[in-house]
Amino acid sequence: MNELLAAYRAVSNNWAQIQGSKLCGCCSCVQLFPADEIVAWTGLDMHNVDDPKAVDNQTALCPRCGSEAVIGDKSGYPINVQFLSRMNEAWFQRTIIRKPTPKK
Repeated sequence: MNELLAAYRAVSNNWAQIQGSKLCGCCSCVQLFPADEIVAWTGLDMHNVDDPKAVDNQTALCPRCGSEAVIGDKSGYPINVQFLSRMNEAWFQRTIIRKPTPKK
């Protein structure tokens, strides 16, 4: 599997990964920060707040830009500007190519 595709899977439902990480980075804003700076998560609501599986499925929000694109060093991927830049280019800077409409 492509390394960037595999790493992208680590940016969602990553509560346990982030809890075990010391250093994190955001694939959207390409910033590095300690894991303990993350204070916001998505995935819980009033219907599943007491469900342990729902807690594990939370996704970290970047403390710098608010994006759901955080990856921690516990993921096994390098947490550095070079890798985050590659992730950013692959997932956030893609050019949309549309088929030309046929002339009538």
